[in-house]
Amino acid sequence: MRSGSRLRSWCSALQPAAGGAVMATGILSIALQLTGRTRLSLAALVVAGGLWLVLAGDFAARLIGDRGRFRAEADTPAALTAVAATTVLGARLSQLGRQREAAALLALAALLWPGLLIAVVRHWRRRMPGAAFLVCVATQGLAVLAAALAAAGNVHWLALAALACFCLGLLLYGLALTRFDFHEVVGGAGDHWVAGGALSITALAGAKLTALPLWTGPAHTALRAATLTALGISLAWYAVLLAAELRSPRPRYDVRRWSTVFPLGMTATACLTAAPATGVPWLRPLGEVLLWIAVAAWVLTFLAFTLSRSRPGRRAARRSDGG
Repeated sequence: MRSGSRLRSWCSALQPAAGGAVMATGILSIALQLTGRTRLSLAALVVAGGLWLVLAGDFAARLIGDRGRFRAEADTPAALTAVAATTVLGARLSQLGRQREAAALLALAALLWPGLLIAVVRHWRRRMPGAAFLVCVATQGLAVLAAALAAAGNVHWLALAALACFCLGLLLYGLALTRFDFHEVVGGAGDHWVAGGALSITALAGAKLTALPLWTGPAHTALRAATLTALGISLAWYAVLLAAELRSPRPRYDVRRWSTVFPLGMTATACLTAAPATGVPWLRPLGEVLLWIAVAAWVLTFLAFTLSRSRPGRRAARRSDGG
């Protein structure tokens, strides 16, 4: 009974931003597989899948049983982590050859995406945190998964859908950039890294589109150029954001720190994927270095989360002992 009430209490306290943990773990699973670390990749997939199931159950429970809270949270950019996390998990399943399951997740993400996107954009304000860029991340997540399925099954219309999402994602990134509060670079709680991560997933989508045999001649050249441009700017963001972290450290755990880990892993994945797709081989060793930085960040964030959960218990124990 006590453990069941604790679980219900924990689930009720979940924030939409917790989807960043699924995104971070799922993208590391993809990158680890790209570098041949199959066992680590599968372990990360199990963790990501388990977290996704918990969050999906909580999402459904709020939709059915707490519509007021659901509407309030659906208006926030973090709600789009539901779409992004689903597409990342689907991309990993597609990588495993589980195309039916990946297609089901694409359908689910595509069903959620328009309503959440419209609700979020309608409630944009002038100065937004880095979570504003999730409008781009969620849209490019659809592009990545659609392109992966198009490549697996040679499905022409999915490739066109992926291209449409890719172009829309670029537009949404530009719109989010005009709303971004650049003070977040030195004072953000973690989601400010999405400013760069959104371009990394754009580069990943571009690399997958570039690799499709459907695009030849000028179309292929344009996609390759767009991919490398997005990746180059995302790497510049990486350097700026890392320098800002070193200048203004923010060691306290915040759920938005998973939105730091995700861009780190996404940048590594984009480099690893773009290397063969664009014919720039030095991107692969760069991606491998960035991958281990992302893995270290995941471990540190998980440890910080564990410590943050244990401290209230320690304080309660001290109070009960009269300390």
